[in-house]
Amino acid sequence: MDLPKIAGKAPIMFDAQKDKNYAWCTCGLSENQPFCNGAHKGTDFVPQICKETEDKKVALCTCKLTSNAPYCDGSHKAC
Repeated sequence: MDLPKIAGKAPIMFDAQKDKNYAWCTCGLSENQPFCNGAHKGTDFVPQICKETEDKKVALCTCKLTSNAPYCDGSHKAC
């Protein structure tokens, strides 16, 4: 599998809602970062479906290098 495109070098803060599904972009090609817009079509990438168990603010990764997807783990600092 190819490496994802680095879509950003900082996380995007997002107010997640309890029990709502979100499709996090794994390829880095979406113009709707950090969410999937279908730009992965024709690649081996698929979006990661996420659901929070409570309403909360989360830091979503845009560099696509996190080891805790979809959440930022600071990997963008090495980009």
